[in-house]
Amino acid sequence: FRFKDSLAEDLRRADLVISHAGAGSCLETLEEGKPLIVVINEKLMNNHQLELAKRLHRDGHVLYCNCSTLVETLQSMDLSTLKPFPPGQPEKFALFLDKVVGFQ
Repeated sequence: FRFKDSLAEDLRRADLVISHAGAGSCLETLEEGKPLIVVINEKLMNNHQLELAKRLHRDGHVLYCNCSTLVETLQSMDLSTLKPFPPGQPEKFALFLDKVVGFQ
């Protein structure tokens, strides 16, 4: 599909997600607890997608590849090695902001 208002229902039903390395797409998938293969776009300037994919991979949360290695990644993947992504803690950020702006 080309565009949807939300992928939430698709993510809930998925057994595996293959996505570009956009931060929103990655985090939404990981927060749903789904295994994720990130396919980076090597043609992007400064290749920020590669930076995010490498970090999430180094932390054990995703597998990553590029378009030319996707089939190989699918054939050799071991999803049991992936670690759950820890839930966000927005309250810690709120406390930090309160301190920074002088509310505490």
